[in-house]
Amino acid sequence: MQVTGSLKGRSSRLIRSVNSLAGAAMFVAPLLALVAIWAIVVPLFNVNPRVFPSVGAVGAAAMESIRDGTLFAHVGASLLRVGLGTLIGIATAVPLGIAMGVSPTVAAFLTPLFRFFSVLAGIAWIPIATLWFGYGFGAIVFVIFNAVFFVVAYNTLLGVRTIPHTLRNAAASLGAGRWALLTEVLLPGALPNIVTGIRTGLGFAWRGLIAAEMIATNVGLGYMLFVARDFYRTEVIVFGMIVIGVLWLLIDRLLLVPLERATIERWGLVRRA
Repeated sequence: MQVTGSLKGRSSRLIRSVNSLAGAAMFVAPLLALVAIWAIVVPLFNVNPRVFPSVGAVGAAAMESIRDGTLFAHVGASLLRVGLGTLIGIATAVPLGIAMGVSPTVAAFLTPLFRFFSVLAGIAWIPIATLWFGYGFGAIVFVIFNAVFFVVAYNTLLGVRTIPHTLRNAAASLGAGRWALLTEVLLPGALPNIVTGIRTGLGFAWRGLIAAEMIATNVGLGYMLFVARDFYRTEVIVFGMIVIGVLWLLIDRLLLVPLERATIERWGLVRRA
């Protein structure tokens, strides 16, 4: 019986590994096809490098930025800003979202404000953020915070509201205090929605980051694109766009998707195949 169980376990792991590799191949295939089309079309039509660079020129720009260390400086600055802004946004949005979900009075008072400011979240704050915090780290973190805060708070509110009142009443009748109700009922019940909100908000934050870095700093991936434009270095612009896209794919596929999947599996919304 133990041998049979071990074989079944190995077979299941092998199947999951094959499925993962197949999924990764399907995910990468369109990107490779796009690069292949790019490598053919640009030299075929003799496209001006100032209009769009060749694959080789972008590769050379990539090697140059790696050798002189500028790529790592830009990537490090951007990741630090988006990470800090996202953490501050989550830390403030989750408690407020729970408060709105628990208290109809708080929700009624804040909902109009949320609807108003959710339209302004992110890029629209860049001009005033530079006035408040100056050109640099603080302004960009503030823009990212705004991009994350409203999305996470609203998703937390939705998550709390999906928890049946009978479940809350049952926990209270069994002697659960406010802290136990928060940590063992409300927060776990809302967690799938919170994680979805984080994933969505971080996508908005990433776009806001690039826009803010074009205006409010002298280092970062957005700044890298902005300076390259002034010198007509389209190969650096395209390389920067590739780096931005690849970084987001890595963050989403390696961090956010597994976190979302593990959360909804943990709380019974789906089952592991």
